[in-house]
Amino acid sequence: MKRVLVLDDEPDIVAVIMLILTDAGYNAEGIGTGAELFNKVERFKPDLIILDVMLGEYDGRKLCVALKSASHTKHIPILMISASHDLLSMKENYCMPDAFLDKPFDIYELAAKVKNLLDINDGYL
Repeated sequence: MKRVLVLDDEPDIVAVIMLILTDAGYNAEGIGTGAELFNKVERFKPDLIILDVMLGEYDGRKLCVALKSASHTKHIPILMISASHDLLSMKENYCMPDAFLDKPFDIYELAAKVKNLLDINDGYL
């Protein structure tokens, strides 16, 4: 079963995404702060990370750069989500997520992006 880690500082968003993913057959876990991210990645070993841009005291774009720069996490696809930023702002901050989704998002679009990212990643492993 594929593992998806969801990081958003809004607990309701984490709960909704986890419900959608669990219903689609994924093993989903959520966290609410960037401080937990790297420890959670080490323990949970996600196949995909869904990462919000605005995380209170953390900038999801910087976390994305850190994940994509580390040899042990650079292979993990990242789906960035945001209500206030767009894909261009990701690139301006040197964050290169594998996909981007605007909030509010359509649940079917979220599920399709997750499936696509995991299917693509399967082809390279």
